[in-house]
Amino acid sequence: MARTRARKGGRTLSLDDIVQTALRIADGEGLDELTIRRIAAELGVGAMTLYGYVRSKEEILDAMADHVLGGIRIPEADTADPAAVLRAAATGFLAMMREHPSIVQLMTSRVTGSIHSMEGGMEGVIARFLEVGLSPGLAVRCYSFLITYALGFAGYQRPRPWGRLDDPESAELRRQRKHFYASLPAEKFPSVVAIADDLVDLPADSQFDFGVDCFIATVVAELRRSPNRPDADRRP
Repeated sequence: MARTRARKGGRTLSLDDIVQTALRIADGEGLDELTIRRIAAELGVGAMTLYGYVRSKEEILDAMADHVLGGIRIPEADTADPAAVLRAAATGFLAMMREHPSIVQLMTSRVTGSIHSMEGGMEGVIARFLEVGLSPGLAVRCYSFLITYALGFAGYQRPRPWGRLDDPESAELRRQRKHFYASLPAEKFPSVVAIADDLVDLPADSQFDFGVDCFIATVVAELRRSPNRPDADRRP
């Protein structure tokens, strides 16, 4: 993305500028609002100028996915602790999808094969799984579960902000949602009304953590049963 060209005001335009602008629009307003004309207007150039860098909107979408996946940041974790490594991957996947909400739609509508995206979003993660002692088959299953689980959870939580405790309005939104559940007709929704206080936590971060913990417990149990793992009897 190093190629540049002069634009209005004496500034230069690069492919990276186009991708960053496209991500800002898509993350804030959704992919439906992303058009060549809109990106060009945000950058202060004519629409035809962008075609000197990309051939179509589809190419921009691919570049966006490559940029986000290639730049994923997985927290450091003890390489002797399978549970910690798996949890770090789950945390990194969810953080990526929260930072760039548009990646949820991009990943469910496109397949990317770029070296950059595969190096960061696949190779780096799977390498950690293999290093901690997961077999190739188990590493693939763990990667598949964690990225699709984070994808689904991020998509579900996005329009339900009362689930995020870091949202300054979450407390009021939770109160409103709890009232909604509790005020439903009890004769039709006896179970929902009875557990309204707990039901409001459906999109909560704690639910994501619960799912990850359950998955990790299953993986750890499988590792302990594996006769080929030297430390199979050691608690991870």
